[in-house]
This record gives sequence, C-alpha cells and structure tokens, in this order.
Amino acid sequence: MKDLLQYLRDYKKECVLGPFFKLLEAVFDLIVPAVTAAIIDKGIANRDEKMILGYGGILLLLAAVGLICSITAQYFAAKAATGFAAKLRYALFRHVESLSFTEMDEVGTSTLITRMTSDVNQLQSGVNMALRLFLRSPFIVLGAMIMAFTYDVRIAFIFVVAIILLSVVIFGIMAICTPLYKKVQGILDQVLQSTRENLTGVRVIRAFRREDEEEEEYQEKTGLLMGAQIFVGRISALTNTLTYVIVNGALVLLLWRGGLRIQAGSLYQGQIVALVNYLSQILVELVKLANTIVLTNKSLASAERIVGVFEMRSSLEEAAGENFLEKNISEQKIRVVFDHASLCYKGALEASVRNVNLVVKKGETIGIIGGTGSGKTSLVSLIPRFYDATEGKVLVDGVDVREQSVEGLRRKIGIVMQKAVLFKGTIRENLLWGNENATEEELIEALKISQAWEFVEKKEKGLDSFVEQGGRNLSGGQRQRLSIARALVRKPEILIFDDSTSALDYATDAKLRRGLKHLSYRPVIFMVSQRTSSIRHADQILVLEDGRVLDIGTHEELLARSKEYQEIHESQFKNVGEEEKKHA
Repeated sequence: MKDLLQYLRDYKKECVLGPFFKLLEAVFDLIVPAVTAAIIDKGIANRDEKMILGYGGILLLLAAVGLICSITAQYFAAKAATGFAAKLRYALFRHVESLSFTEMDEVGTSTLITRMTSDVNQLQSGVNMALRLFLRSPFIVLGAMIMAFTYDVRIAFIFVVAIILLSVVIFGIMAICTPLYKKVQGILDQVLQSTRENLTGVRVIRAFRREDEEEEEYQEKTGLLMGAQIFVGRISALTNTLTYVIVNGALVLLLWRGGLRIQAGSLYQGQIVALVNYLSQILVELVKLANTIVLTNKSLASAERIVGVFEMRSSLEEAAGENFLEKNISEQKIRVVFDHASLCYKGALEASVRNVNLVVKKGETIGIIGGTGSGKTSLVSLIPRFYDATEGKVLVDGVDVREQSVEGLRRKIGIVMQKAVLFKGTIRENLLWGNENATEEELIEALKISQAWEFVEKKEKGLDSFVEQGGRNLSGGQRQRLSIARALVRKPEILIFDDSTSALDYATDAKLRRGLKHLSYRPVIFMVSQRTSSIRHADQILVLEDGRVLDIGTHEELLARSKEYQEIHESQFKNVGEEEKKHA
C-alpha cells in the first residue's frame, strides 16, 4: 500500500482538508446534545421562551455549519480519491502496456482488466472512506465518553463498559465474518465462471444436448453459494441484535442510575437526554468504524493485487544506445537471419521452436507451413520481439533484435495477426493505425491490394463507414482484408502474415498474392498459412513439425522430396475443383 500512496502526492491539501472538515462536523455533533440539555434544563424548566428560541437558533446554526463542513469534507475526500484512482489506473495501464507477451500469458487478460477496474475502484472507495471516517468515528466515540464524564463520573463508567462490550461484539463478529466473506467471494467467482462458460458456449451446449446437466451443475454451485451466504448472513445479523441489546441495556441502566441522580439533585433531566444522545452516537460511529475497517481490509487486498502487477517486470530488455533506424543499413541485402533460434514459453516443458536456421534476403517471400501446434506463429513472433529467443538469436538488418529498441524495430514491421482485430471507429481510423500520416490515395491503394476496396467503396460513407468493436458488423473475410490493408499502409520493410488469409476464397487469395508481388518497396514477406496454394510462389518454404524445420525449398522442390509437404498438398487439392486449381 505504501508504494501506491505516491499517487496521492498531488492531493496533499485534499487529504488534510477532508479529515479536518470532518472533525469540525464531529465537534458540532458533540455540541448538539449539550445545547439540547441547556434548552431542557434552562429554557423549558424555567419557561424562558427567549432562551429556548436562542438555543434553538444555535441548534439550527450548528446544523447548517455541520452540513457545510460535511459537504466540504466529502468534496475534498472524493476529489482526492477519484484523482488517486485516475492516476493509479493510468500508471497501471501504462505499466501493463510495457509488459511482454510472456507476462500477458502468465497473468491473463481477464486478471489485468480486473486489476484496472474492480480493484482500483475498491481502492478508491477505501481511500474515500478512510479520509472521511477513520478520524471522525474514533473522535466521536472518545468525545462522547469525555462529555459523559463532564456530567457525572459514575454514570460515565456505563459508557466505558458499553463501549468495551460494543467493540468486542462488532469487531469480534467482523473478525469471524471477514474470512467467511472471502470464502463466499471465492464461491461467487465459481458461479460467475460457470455463467460465463454457459453463455459463451451456449451453441455447443445445445448442439450436444447438455442443457439438463449444465443446469444441474449450475444449480449445485448456486445452492452452495446460497448456503454460504445464509451462514455468514446469520452470523452478521447478530451484530444488530447484540449491539441493540447492549445499547438498550446500557440505556436502561443509564435511565435508572440517572433517575436516582436526578432525585438526589445531582443531575438534571436535560443532562440525561444528552447522555442518551451520546450513547446513540457511540453506537452509530462504532458500526461505521467497523464497516470502514471491513472496506479498508478489502482495499488492502486489492492494493496487494495491484502492487503484484507493478512488481512484474517485462522479460524484454530495451536496448540502450543508438536507435537502429538511424543506422545506414537500408542497402543491405540480408534482411532477416535466424541463427540457431529456439523458443520455449515460460512454464512449458518443451520448446515450441527448435534450432531454426534461416537467411532471408531483401524482397524475398518466405512461406511457413505445418500442422496445428507446429510452431509457425511462435517462429514469426521472434522477429518483432513479441517473445525473445531462449536460445540462439534473430537478426534484422544484421543486428540482433535484442540489441535494438523495440519501438524502432516494430516501426520496420507490418504484421497481420492470426485473429483479425479491428477497433471501434471508422475504416479510415483503423487503417491509420498503420501510418497516421497516410494520405487518402495511400489508404485506397492499400485497400485495393488487400482486395478490400471492392466492398469499402460500395458502402455509403466509404472510408468513413463505421466499424463496431471487434468488427462485429463485418464478415470474417472483410475483417481479414482490412487488417491486411492496415499493415500495408505502413509500407513496412518486413511484412508478416500469420495465417491471415484463411477466411479468403481461392480467387481473392490469388489476387492478394499478385498485389503483394508488385509492391514497389519490395518488403520481405513471411507468409504463414495452412494452404499450400497461398505459399506455392514463395522463394523459400519452411515445413515445420513440433517446432523443427523438416525441410526448406521451393514448392516444386518440396513436392519432389518432402513427404510431409506432399501429404499437406494432396489433402488440399485431391478433391478441389478446376476453378480452385486455376486460382491456386
């Protein structure tokens, strides 16, 4: 938690003024019973209307000033808490953005989202409550007890015993319920997981007629949650019962002893009323303090989870020194080299890429093919440093990628991911991710090469047509073509297609390949594909199996000597029609 307090530095004034005005409000609250006692003992007892009105005005003034102090305290506390949360959320997001894919895989996207939303919100509420009540509640309890001693020492001991008993009950029940609430939260997580799985997999559940089994399993989990909530609810419900028993017992004792003191002339009726009010204030503030402590404990747990994310360090080390973009290497013929490169994911038992050696020259097209899980995506992920090679090295323009700045390296690369990802906005805004300074002509040229212009120009607003989040209002093939266009807008020196033409038909795929072949800037192209038709015209084709390169060669060479490549090719072209063969 100490590490996170730095985000409150800009709100030192608010952190002081918030509790200060809350303490002022508490002072006025403690004065109210004393003024009420004066009205009863001096005004009403003496039938002095002037005094009654005067003290009544003082009560109204105290209420107004107390309200102003309360609103002011709430304003400063809320400003500090929301500002703290905003700075923390920004810092957390910025840190997450610096993490490599290794850390992303280890933690999980859903966990990181929870840290930046739910946990930060929980921490914001904790800061807000702490600034408002952590000083006020103990101050009220202590102040009420002191005020009781100013009236009568003997009766004040009733307050001491009541405070001790109330504290034991409230904080004892809180100590019992806190771990139980955590257990309930864990069961709730299981229910939410089951709910998510059933909603996202509803088509599969219905296809396999598993509705009854899933309903039964869900009913079992919700029943377990209900039982746990009822159990902890019953224990928690004892709080009100026991506190009211203690307070009412103290009240009876107070009235009994107070009556005797009034009869003896040591106390007045108004003073007893004031003591009753102080007793009620103590009860309310102890309950508030207990709730504040519960919320604080939750906030501290959230703080630990957030600190855990901050403590994570990216496994990619930024290169210090000259940015390789500024080096005069544009005329080199060798673009990419894999030198005994291997990759083993963190926690994996076996390497996903093993001892790959490859030399790629400027303008060459490299095809990569293999079965599912053969390491195709892992191999091309080494080039932009999504992951670092665990053995060997990868060189771009003669320089080890680990010795280059990540930003500079990735400016040279255009990549189309295996899963097409588009963002909410217009087609133009999505394409400008590739190059924010691209002209209208460059955008249209990229769309034409990617074969996306044929559907974009038919839209009413063309490039300014709206794209929903994730491209939900587009087909799979349209999303892929726009993703390809976005990469082409950058005009990169290295272009990576990670099985990004799988949703395209043979004719569109063939047109795309012809367009790529005539690019004026002649990039190195890595084409990962499951179809031999997409890579048959590549200068070199890598056949992968279990992360190893089984063979390298052209399409004709591999058909002549590679059994694995022959099997893949024949399985795809054995039953295809003449139209597909022509386009292939």
